[in-house]
Amino acid sequence: MVDAAVIQKCADPGLKPAIVEKFIAQAGSSDPLAVTVRSGNRVILVPPAKTADEAMALIGEYVGQAVVRVGITQYPAGLGIKDVAELKPDLVDACENIRMGTALFGKVYRIVTKWYGNAVDEAFEDAIISWQSGYFEGTAVFRAPDPGDVKLAQPKQDEPGIEADARAGMKPEDQKARDTPKADGASDPNSAGMRIDLSGIGGSR
Repeated sequence: MVDAAVIQKCADPGLKPAIVEKFIAQAGSSDPLAVTVRSGNRVILVPPAKTADEAMALIGEYVGQAVVRVGITQYPAGLGIKDVAELKPDLVDACENIRMGTALFGKVYRIVTKWYGNAVDEAFEDAIISWQSGYFEGTAVFRAPDPGDVKLAQPKQDEPGIEADARAGMKPEDQKARDTPKADGASDPNSAGMRIDLSGIGGSR
């Protein structure tokens, strides 16, 4: 579990600590050096990194070829860069990873909340799903513009049924649209391709 003092110091100030804690618990990792690699629906097993250099070497090996998530927030490695040489060790620095990850998740959360029309608890669970897949309602959330000032709900604690409740209240066509997998291809343009604008390999959720 990430220390509350670290969250207070490093997390995006636009998110309440309780939101950050639950985000990391559900979608992140307790290991700042954690590197997760996926190609399509397959997880590629990589050796656990013991040092920042080892983690960066793993990231550099797979970025551009698969979906690479890194660190405490499982940040999408390579987002916004054009070349592997631009990868920075900030990715595996605990505080910097939390700073970047919570800022990006905050945007995703605002996108989802705006879709709902108001600050509802279900938006948090959908934001987690969107963080993991890279998409919400067909929108590539990591590349989408930030909707700006959107009031966010405080997520409820220990309520696994939230997502089911949200789905129950959705129109069938909306639920189908949200849950329809993206077309398979060499690369998911939002997840795999988010790292580097090389071709794409990876896949969709």
